[in-house]
Amino acid sequence: MSLDRLPRGLLHVEGLAVLVAALVLYFDAGHGWLLLVLLALAPDLSMLGYLAGARVGALTYDVAHTYALPVALAVAGVVAEWSLGTQLALIWLAHIGADRLLGYGLKYPTGFKDTHLQRV
Repeated sequence: MSLDRLPRGLLHVEGLAVLVAALVLYFDAGHGWLLLVLLALAPDLSMLGYLAGARVGALTYDVAHTYALPVALAVAGVVAEWSLGTQLALIWLAHIGADRLLGYGLKYPTGFKDTHLQRV
């Protein structure tokens, strides 16, 4: 990998690390497959924001695909001993990690295909 492509490559590796870590923690906590399978693609419902235009769509997609909210939910779940909150956060983090691994990044308001990782 050339140095000019290194940052993008590292973001893909980072996505893999988040995906694997979230799944390991999820199954280590004893959570089952059902909720994971049912909600694995739930964050992609945020794409419905594109029905209101590219700017709103990028905003709704990016809010649902940044690590900040699921990390906050995970912390709240751990602190409050709320297993469901932690479970949902790990599913959400796994989704974002998989997206980053596959090259789906945060969106620019210029269009759905314009991301911080690449043009998809």
